[in-house]
Amino acid sequence: MKKSYEAELDCANCARKIQEAIQKDPRVKFCSANFIAQKITIEADDDVFDDVVKMAVECVKKVDPDCEMII
Repeated sequence: MKKSYEAELDCANCARKIQEAIQKDPRVKFCSANFIAQKITIEADDDVFDDVVKMAVECVKKVDPDCEMII
């Protein structure tokens, strides 16, 4: 499954850090945090997708407490 979520990304550097943090999880097949589009796209297997999204929300808050991923 692959989905995109709106995100309030503060800067391109924060987007890169968020993308790298999410991609560290072995369940994540693909992740892109796009500062210009203000979107985070995540791809993972259907059976773990909800858990991956929860992990991604936590990663976003750890990397940039002012950023919010809207699910």
